[in-house]
Amino acid sequence: MVTTTQLGYALGIFLLVPLGDRLPHRPLVVTLLGLCGLCLVAASAAPALPPLVGASVLVGMTTVIPPILVPMTAGLVPDDRRGAVTGTLLAGAIGGMLLSRAIGGVAGEWLGWRAPYLLAAGFALVLATLLVFVLPTTTPATRERYPALLASTARLLRDEPELRRSAFYQTTVFAAFSAVWTAVALLLTGPTYGLGASAVGLLALVNAGTMVATPFAGRQSDRRGPDPVNLVCLVGVLVSAVILLLATWGGWAGFVALVAGTLVLDIALQAGMVANQVRIFALRPEIRTRLNTAYLMCVFLGGGVGSWLGTRAFVSVGWPGVCALVALLGALAMTRHLRHVTRDAPRAAGTPGG
Repeated sequence: MVTTTQLGYALGIFLLVPLGDRLPHRPLVVTLLGLCGLCLVAASAAPALPPLVGASVLVGMTTVIPPILVPMTAGLVPDDRRGAVTGTLLAGAIGGMLLSRAIGGVAGEWLGWRAPYLLAAGFALVLATLLVFVLPTTTPATRERYPALLASTARLLRDEPELRRSAFYQTTVFAAFSAVWTAVALLLTGPTYGLGASAVGLLALVNAGTMVATPFAGRQSDRRGPDPVNLVCLVGVLVSAVILLLATWGGWAGFVALVAGTLVLDIALQAGMVANQVRIFALRPEIRTRLNTAYLMCVFLGGGVGSWLGTRAFVSVGWPGVCALVALLGALAMTRHLRHVTRDAPRAAGTPGG
């Protein structure tokens, strides 16, 4: 279910988010939120697993509001505040993601699995109504036809090396994040801990405190540039893999390690997201939405794959297999970053205009 929703989100990013450059933001966002609410109602009424999976794909596709709002807001503020503002918006997005686990876990355990879908549907429909009056009026950045928008989005990954680099960093980190948060439910409800679904929600609620790190990462990206923030982020992923391994102890000691490890991983994810988006938004300001589309499409495809790999690793090897997967993904991103620092960056600095 997690995998299909994330794959639907990646599909929505590719097919729907480019419309942020083509259509006024207010009607686009309100329409998508309304459709999302209806898809959530359909998911809550699903009589069997196949229709629920289909509805989950549609929910993922229509929940692509942040990738539209972040570039819109980045275009409304001065360049020297873009990182801080992006960080604030992403703090809300990640905080909502984590808090939803807490609310969904409690509602699902006490009211049944359909309750979180209905609750989310109500939030989406109320929010759609509010945004009719709150969102600013914007002018589309382009009049290109829809097929041309999609084609240009795909070409950006070919033409922009800094976009590819940013996408690779965050794809690997988000895959690690998704692997952990998919497998942690299996760990907590399994024999090692023997807890209920609400324990997953409690863990997520504790980690929602990491929202405060994202604006700070944005300010550091404004002052020092994205690369130093990326380095700290990738070190954090590797450190989190070691801490998370201690969760195999079980008991309170293991749960404390689980809290600490997921906390470090969540901060790394958020800091990296801000740094990478600050980098790509500076490339070509007139097409920020499409840059964000190409970037996030890769990231959430990575998230879907990470969820699947995390489940497979847990079933095959147990929690240590999930930790090894996190370490491997972090090492891949770190290797790419060190290659840039030692080879690509000096080469770029030596070129005319570099």
